[in-house]
Amino acid sequence: MKRILEELSSLRGSRPRVLLCDDQPINIRLANALLKGDYEIFMATSGMQAMELCEKVVPDLILMDVNMPGLNGYETCERLKQNTATLGIPVIFLTALQTEEDEVKGFDAGGVDFISKPINGTVLKARVLTHLTLKLQSDFYRNIAVTDSLTGLFNRRKFDSELAEKWELCKRSGQAMSLLMIDIDYFKKYNDHYGHQAGDRCLADVAHAIRGNFHRSYDCVARYGGEEFACILPMAGPEQALMLAKAVCESVARLQLPHARSEASQFVTLSIGVASVQAPGHSSMPAALIAMADKNLYQAKALGRAQVVGGAQVDAATPVQLP
Repeated sequence: MKRILEELSSLRGSRPRVLLCDDQPINIRLANALLKGDYEIFMATSGMQAMELCEKVVPDLILMDVNMPGLNGYETCERLKQNTATLGIPVIFLTALQTEEDEVKGFDAGGVDFISKPINGTVLKARVLTHLTLKLQSDFYRNIAVTDSLTGLFNRRKFDSELAEKWELCKRSGQAMSLLMIDIDYFKKYNDHYGHQAGDRCLADVAHAIRGNFHRSYDCVARYGGEEFACILPMAGPEQALMLAKAVCESVARLQLPHARSEASQFVTLSIGVASVQAPGHSSMPAALIAMADKNLYQAKALGRAQVVGGAQVDAATPVQLP
């Protein structure tokens, strides 16, 4: 099983992340000593701190103490399961409580397992390995369903769900949110001139160049359709979004992919529309962000393509319905 977990970790390019949540530092130090050689460890000493960390780092597994001041482990787990961003994270309870009633309460709260205190190191490592393997296998097959096979980016279905999820996240936290709508200039002419196989290679190369500019785990880069891409940037305002959009254009320009039929350049170029909202409101909708980004993308095309248009912010209080 350990070999399977290593292969799954290698495929996604990072070690599994484990969050340790216990109000007793000695228990955190013990679990950390047992697990740090194999996993990336994060630590929290309260339920509230655990929930905040989960939204930032999205761990693959949580080891949760049951008895904590403030929010106890059961209550923390219930809240995590009510949040679309964290409901898929398995929670193993660490507890000295061993009655059937306690176990039922833990499973009702959304936990997947119990480990009794005092902690047995062999048992802890075996249970963590089992549940992390199941989690990463589930993630792997789920990612296949939401990944565009040609470019390796997320597909439109994943984009739609991520936009709704990240919108709610920024609404709760009062953080800004931005969206980039990206189009390859004169791509139909590229296909007509070079052929569809060359067009597919161009799409894959451009997608790889775009993806290389986004390093935060919660950013979403997707193939929106055809030669169009979209990037969701939670907790990013207009200045950061414009800077990233320009970096994306530059990274594709550096590829120097010949485009003999382009009216904008001798190489493949991008047009990008950028839109931002300072803080999503309760009466607004993600469609407003898409509408503004699309409007700016069309303006970039109208101005001659191979450029970025943005800076305008969506009115978070005004819902917009797309046609």
